[in-house]
Amino acid sequence: MRIIFFAGKGGVGKTSVAAATGIKAAESGRKTLIMSLDVAHSLIDIFDMGRHLLDQNRGKPIKVRENLWIQELDIQEEIQKNWGAIHQYLSLLLNTTGLDEILAEELAILPGMEEVSLLLYINQYVQRKKFEVIILDCAPTGESLRFISIPTTLEWYMAKIFKMEKTLARLARPIAKRIYNLPLPGEDYFDALENLFERLRGVDKILTDPRLTTVRLVTNPEKIVLKETQRAYMYFSLYRMLIDGIIMNRIYPESLQDEYFADWKKNQEIYRQKAEEYFSPLPIFNVPLFRGEILGYDALKQLGDQLYAGRDPLDRFYSDEPYRLSKVDGAYELRLKVPFIAREDINLNTLPEELILRIGTYKRHIPLPRPVAAAKAIKARLEGDTLNITFEGV
Repeated sequence: MRIIFFAGKGGVGKTSVAAATGIKAAESGRKTLIMSLDVAHSLIDIFDMGRHLLDQNRGKPIKVRENLWIQELDIQEEIQKNWGAIHQYLSLLLNTTGLDEILAEELAILPGMEEVSLLLYINQYVQRKKFEVIILDCAPTGESLRFISIPTTLEWYMAKIFKMEKTLARLARPIAKRIYNLPLPGEDYFDALENLFERLRGVDKILTDPRLTTVRLVTNPEKIVLKETQRAYMYFSLYRMLIDGIIMNRIYPESLQDEYFADWKKNQEIYRQKAEEYFSPLPIFNVPLFRGEILGYDALKQLGDQLYAGRDPLDRFYSDEPYRLSKVDGAYELRLKVPFIAREDINLNTLPEELILRIGTYKRHIPLPRPVAAAKAIKARLEGDTLNITFEGV
């Protein structure tokens, strides 16, 4: 099986590239699903299919051609299937504050609910081997990072907070009912959370298995977009996901000689060279700007032909690991790829059996084997784009 994420800044052409890759995979004979991770779904539109198909299928896979399906989730359907007791409690809580019942139900759809539902589908499809290829059209970078952090965050919550919270709620519930007009979550709420966690179990291994899953970053030759791509590269690496290619989209063709576009073409060439400097040795796939809007199966197929130019889109175009734990001269060493980061941006802390790495506003809990966690001293040094953390006195 093969899973490929297409991620990047909003508006760079992720959906087009993901759809084009899905077509190439399907036409090679693999049973392929393209899933949208963006709340503002546009897969059905880019294939130029009728919106009535969404009403008929309600979040289920829709067949496009032989071996090819697309799927856009319906959050209301997912709430009924996965979030019933949790959504019901949140709605009740918000309604208690004085909000209108309908508004309370709407606000009770919290950020992350759709992302968790998508993770459930990925886990289910992999376990049941329903598809050979899953192509994921990601939301803009920030939301994508929240998506990939959910398994780690939920695992930390279940291990550190869940049992204590459940016990406190059970003890406080009888008192709260008599004193406060504020509902506390019931057992069905906690049971629903536990059930969700069980159904997500193992999805983190799917996302971080480089033999199965890789990420391709879609970008444009522009300063702001490239900066966002650098950040995405760093954060996906931090979450131990393998990036195997950069797709440079919407390059002005050489045949475009209009003087109006001369400066645009010059700037694009500058940022294409910078991209080579930033991301080497990652392969960069250059895609020219099409004459018109890329819409419908045939146009997407043409994009896929130009993008991969005879190469198998399911190949792993790069295979370096984001981080590695090994023993060097009697001390354990954790090596993490943190590209485009300065020393002052990094903050390290430790808890029993885990290392907390904070870079900017993002934080990652990295579980450590017990012998490593028992180290008496921890030293870190930044060498190029690699952070070397040494655990001494183990």
